[in-house]
Amino acid sequence: MYNEIVLDHYKHPRNHRVIENADATSRVGSSICGDIMEFYIKVKKVNDKEIIEDISFETFGCAASVAVGSMITELLKGKTLEEAEKLTDSEVNAKLGGLPEVKHHCANLGLSALHEVIKNYKNKKK
Repeated sequence: MYNEIVLDHYKHPRNHRVIENADATSRVGSSICGDIMEFYIKVKKVNDKEIIEDISFETFGCAASVAVGSMITELLKGKTLEEAEKLTDSEVNAKLGGLPEVKHHCANLGLSALHEVIKNYKNKKK
């Protein structure tokens, strides 16, 4: 059902932890399957750009949710918030080598949690 990339990210998730004193957090749930995903970010300002210095996740869900959280954090560490906001579910799915169609909602869940943590960071700054 899952390819080698998804299984690797599931069995050896990257950045699966809580960041103490994170600049922002998010918690998003899926009404489709009941999974919950949380993101944590630390942001630093470099030459007027806000860079994701550290990003992590926790999830209470299936193998696809773990793999999605792992891939998102791997793709975005060191990127700007602007770049992070442009990440799409299609890109995450492609980087994972394709999720089964019944698991595409997991990529949406991960992106929802990502967008929420960015929104929470920006609101906190105001």
